[in-house]
Amino acid sequence: MESSDLVRSYLQLTLADGVGAITFGKLIEAFGDAKSAVEAGPARWKDVEGVGPKKVAAIADVSEDLVDRELEEAGDRGVQIICLEDAAYPPGLKTIYDPPPVLYVWGALTAADAIALGVVGARRCTHYGLEQSDRFGRMLGRAGFTVVSGGARGIDTACHLGALSAGGRTIAVMGCGLGQFYPPENAKMFEQIVSEGTGALVSEIPMLRGVESRNFPKRNRIISGLSLGVLIVEAARKSGSLITARQAAEQGREVFALPGRVDSPMSHGSNALIRDGAILVQDLDDILEHLGHVGGPMSVEEDTPPVMPDNLDANEKLIVETLRQGSMSLDEITQRTDLNAGVAAGAMTMLVLKGLVAQKPGNVFVLKRR
Repeated sequence: MESSDLVRSYLQLTLADGVGAITFGKLIEAFGDAKSAVEAGPARWKDVEGVGPKKVAAIADVSEDLVDRELEEAGDRGVQIICLEDAAYPPGLKTIYDPPPVLYVWGALTAADAIALGVVGARRCTHYGLEQSDRFGRMLGRAGFTVVSGGARGIDTACHLGALSAGGRTIAVMGCGLGQFYPPENAKMFEQIVSEGTGALVSEIPMLRGVESRNFPKRNRIISGLSLGVLIVEAARKSGSLITARQAAEQGREVFALPGRVDSPMSHGSNALIRDGAILVQDLDDILEHLGHVGGPMSVEEDTPPVMPDNLDANEKLIVETLRQGSMSLDEITQRTDLNAGVAAGAMTMLVLKGLVAQKPGNVFVLKRR
């Protein structure tokens, strides 16, 4: 099946009211693939568990013209529609219980986005929350992480901007279709993400569907699904960020939380997460310490360096070659490579996460081998 036909088959199901990721999955399980599910028709759709008369009617109401309009709207706005079985679909997101059947992407997703951290928190946040969200956005961006958040006011906006200001990548997962900007005051930031090639806006919602409160909890599972872990910066007792934390835990992601003032209602939720087992975070090292599994189990062998993999950038390759001379501190590495200290630190973080380098006491680094 050609890619265009594949997308059309997916849209004929996902544009139907009430057909979300779980119902879509049941249809695929019943009929094998999207094209076969579409061709099965109402008489067989109704036999699928969870597909009642309303959903059958909704699927039948999705016309070829409606699919054409959706494709045209996406094309006019430069939005790519990626299907679950497309090679461009984020691999980490495929592993969750209910991955979105289609992703609307404005901008670009890259292989580097596999090393991502979600950062979420309150819309109505304190100055402390904004300050720390910007701080962690900057640190993560400089370290080579893609910062994933929801594009909302408050904590989300601050971490997106922090990542951008540090020259990092960021992904905004939207709770509405990409045919509009929400919140509207973030339009300039969203356009910057795309125009500068530093990330993407992502949604599972059809192009022209507006903002609905029911979309945001579903949106949160995508934030955590795209990420290795999620950092809760500031959250009240009933914050939607706690939903993201729960979903992250259910997906097998790490849950981090920034401690807040005990007398601030905006920190009650995040402090409770720490009490209940979330990892307390004060700086980037607290995150890196708990993501050491990303590179896979390896043993330190200074005399047998690893083969140079293909997925390293020029700075990472330079550091690997330098470390072949033996273990050394970050200061020594910057002196021998003539790299800027910030650039060297970012490249070193990526090498640690890719499992090529180990950090030893005293901020000393050494090559590893499998």
